[in-house]
Amino acid sequence: MNLSDIFASRIQGMKASEIRELLKLLDQPDIISFAGGIPDPALFPVQAFQDAMADALSNGNHAASLQYSTSEGYLPLREWIAGEMARLGVPCNAENILITSGSQQALDYLGKLFLSPGDTALVGWPTYLGALGAFNAYEPRFDRLQPGGNRSAQDYAQAAAPGRVKFAYLSVDFANPTGVTLTRPERENVLDMAAAMDCAVIEDAAYQSLRYDGAAIPPILALECARTGDINACRTIYCGSFSKTLSPGLRIGWVCAAKPVIDQLVLLKQAGDLHTPTLNQMAIAEVAMGDFEGHLERIRASYRARRDRMLAALEQHMPKGVEWTRPEGGMFVWLTLPKGMDGAKLLADALKSEKVAFVPGGAFFADGSGQNSLRLNFSSSSQQQIDVGIARLGRVLTGALRA
Repeated sequence: MNLSDIFASRIQGMKASEIRELLKLLDQPDIISFAGGIPDPALFPVQAFQDAMADALSNGNHAASLQYSTSEGYLPLREWIAGEMARLGVPCNAENILITSGSQQALDYLGKLFLSPGDTALVGWPTYLGALGAFNAYEPRFDRLQPGGNRSAQDYAQAAAPGRVKFAYLSVDFANPTGVTLTRPERENVLDMAAAMDCAVIEDAAYQSLRYDGAAIPPILALECARTGDINACRTIYCGSFSKTLSPGLRIGWVCAAKPVIDQLVLLKQAGDLHTPTLNQMAIAEVAMGDFEGHLERIRASYRARRDRMLAALEQHMPKGVEWTRPEGGMFVWLTLPKGMDGAKLLADALKSEKVAFVPGGAFFADGSGQNSLRLNFSSSSQQQIDVGIARLGRVLTGALRA
């Protein structure tokens, strides 16, 4: 028997992550990789985690840290996150917070919660590859979200027929993959469109803490709270994560939303993995409550210097016709190549001739377009590696343009 003959239809829309596959290149010492959105492990607060784990496993705490726990998550951590959300302009309580196994799990649960086959998810063009993968399992249609207001709510609704638009998904600060940040008017416009369509807004805030320049802009959820006066009357669902700040390996993310949404997500959590590992939650809580702001300042300083180094190297080595974003934070720079160039083919050439890696841009487009683009990560490379790697990439691009 071939079991693949009886797989569910949703499996047809799922495929391996190009980024996960490219991460295997990190094991090759001669490759300079700008592919993964990976924090620098040298910046992890190792000693703080060693102390936190030891405390969580002590005789006084081990009965809780190694035991089953509530699906909502470790209460002290939820209370701390609620305080952080209030600082961002989102007054809320622990009951508005669900701890997830990374924000990727949150996206999967939200896709499961909202999407029926044929429903429409509005996403960026390009957008986060992991979100497309999470939502694809629930067989939606994708349409291009234009926060600048170039399309009306009626336009979106007509394109979605006979289904309906269920949510708009976007990363508003230093987005993966482009590094672009939405202006306040664009965020307000997304809220207006969502209200007109009566759909949800999923705000992916994985990089919100990594701002290096410019003034912070309130999250969409904060703007909506200012309108409604009550988080429980809001349609925006905020997904946060400690993966880019403290540790991706511990897999701790969270959802902040109206309590009716949290209640439904808890049911999905109970059907999924019961709860996120308590030991990991307790460790994250202790480290975050210790010196979170001080740690953020240290990693911001390091990543800011690497971003600046990459932008300077691009100015020096990129041939005419190549354009790139200049992010105010986050981990990524997005390159747009002259029309007719293929990022996937370019990657093959770059690996073979120059031992440099990146992510081809087409992976981030729901319709498979965007071949003449690519994403570069600057957080996981040293400044020297950035200099050498961008020079190599410049040679590959120059050669491709001449061919």
